[in-house]
Amino acid sequence: MITTIQYNSRKLKIDLSQPLDISIPIKGSKSNVNAWYIGEPKIEPEVFDGDTISVEKGASVNFNTITFNPHSHGTHTETVGHITKEKYSVNKYLKQFFFLAEVVTVAPEKLGDDYVISAKQLQFALGNKKREALVVRTMPNTRDKKSRQYSNTNWTYFQEDAIKLLVKKGIKHLLIDLPSVDREEDGGELKGHNTFWNTKGKIRKDATITELIYVSNKIEDGMYMLNLQIAPFENDATPSKPILYKVID
Repeated sequence: MITTIQYNSRKLKIDLSQPLDISIPIKGSKSNVNAWYIGEPKIEPEVFDGDTISVEKGASVNFNTITFNPHSHGTHTETVGHITKEKYSVNKYLKQFFFLAEVVTVAPEKLGDDYVISAKQLQFALGNKKREALVVRTMPNTRDKKSRQYSNTNWTYFQEDAIKLLVKKGIKHLLIDLPSVDREEDGGELKGHNTFWNTKGKIRKDATITELIYVSNKIEDGMYMLNLQIAPFENDATPSKPILYKVID
């Protein structure tokens, strides 16, 4: 179903029948994607008075309790409340859900023992394009990102100048296929997070970072309409389901 929408001053055609899901779901399994040194999520039926509340076990309904951490266990969207004393709930501060987005593919650069994403790479990928959201796919892009165990792997991260560039370009919603924009071990500096949310100035309360996405190789680089769907948790971060729709020329 192709529809035309008015987005700011532009008329855009998108095909609503071709959603492109770039989220990684949460499942109660050791094969679930994981980061930050904790165990796997658990999805288990409750037990009352010795009875397991599961249809398989003879109950009339399934009644599962889910235990997980949004930062560790799948695609999640976070606000500045992730790094501040003051609480900023993603459910409160993310009030719009459709954004013009650019998908870019980046091959991280070697820097000493690290792999990084630089301002130069992002400038080349974005040029002078005006977008509210940026979706970054890192290379190599293999399906094992959906189940990767990231703890103690020194994953790729964004250099501070790269984040400064994105802020300068007006990117308010950054989506990445990594556990963090920052280095796994950085002494708590979190330069990328602090720069993106401008914590030393006027805080960008309505800006978000979405981590642990997976962008299939079938999805081409280019312009999309992003529907950033979130679960309504009053928390600094929540599981999310970003959906892309190709903009038709």
